[in-house]
Amino acid sequence: MSRVVHLHIGAPKTGTTYLQDRLLLNASSLSRHGVTVPVGRGGRSDLFHFRAALDLLDQDWGGAPGHAHGAWDAMVKRVNRADGNVVISHEILAGAKPDKIAKAMNDLAGNEVHVVYSARDLGRQLPAAWQESIKQGRKWPFKRFLTKVERGQTWFFNAMDLPRVLSQWGAKLPPERVHVVTVPHDRGPNGDELWLRFCRAFSIDPAWAPLDSERDNRSLGIAETSLLRKLNRRLELGVWREPAYDNLIREVLAQEVLVSRAAIPVRLPPDRFDFAEERAQLWIDHIKGSGVDVIGDAEDLRPRRPADGEAWHNPDRVRAKLELGAALDALTVMTQEAASRAAGDTVGDKVRQTVRRLRDR
Repeated sequence: MSRVVHLHIGAPKTGTTYLQDRLLLNASSLSRHGVTVPVGRGGRSDLFHFRAALDLLDQDWGGAPGHAHGAWDAMVKRVNRADGNVVISHEILAGAKPDKIAKAMNDLAGNEVHVVYSARDLGRQLPAAWQESIKQGRKWPFKRFLTKVERGQTWFFNAMDLPRVLSQWGAKLPPERVHVVTVPHDRGPNGDELWLRFCRAFSIDPAWAPLDSERDNRSLGIAETSLLRKLNRRLELGVWREPAYDNLIREVLAQEVLVSRAAIPVRLPPDRFDFAEERAQLWIDHIKGSGVDVIGDAEDLRPRRPADGEAWHNPDRVRAKLELGAALDALTVMTQEAASRAAGDTVGDKVRQTVRRLRDR
């Protein structure tokens, strides 16, 4: 049986967290239908793919020093032992440099490799990417982040620049083996339009993956992001912080507590839409001219401007009262967590209980 490797290198904030979790949840069912989602010794495909991507890129964050060493070679071995359809997925692959891309393609050369790139319009993606960078320890204001992206000075730009990513990852592939999955503006009648597009890209029958994921990596509001940014400045930990801090700040505080609050969303400033629309046109022209396989609608890559008269809230200048509410919720949960640790209770259970109380107020 010939082996097809679908290498998903989706840009950040294009549904990759949801995708990876759903693949994990349905790994056994998919395997019975000839689809392999490689797993490591711990049985977690999402963590295994993350470490493999880190190892390929010679990066080492999100864990103890050396935690990713050897993971890429282990991934390649598992791919070469599989039959049929194999899916590898992680968004940090999108911004890989040419030498790392060459290594990946050489290591997988004995297979029929397909590259799958998920892309989202910049009107939605830039606010989401900035928030993600704050969760990871960055301190920059939204204005500075946007300026750096427009100048091509950040990793996020490299990972989100569709022509660059497709030209480099697809350099030695026929266009029919390069697939662009566009993130829809509307989720579809059943809320699963993006998942159905991923299924088409990976040659998966949706019936093979009936278990749905509850992980959607929801966005923060302006007060919540501002609070987290100030906390990053106070702690002076940066993006290379210890795993214990990363768990507390990103996993517990940001993704368990702050996302649960009713919040004012972060939106792209009105004066940045010209740039977003210009890039969208370049992206659409590129994929139409290159002949790659587009799954979805290329027009999904165009940002939607806000309605006339709709107020824009600056996330770099948040009223103290809004921040105070977010800070009190954060303090409540962190105090509860400290107490639970002292009592030997399960931190996750205590956090979830407190989050539910805050959400139900």
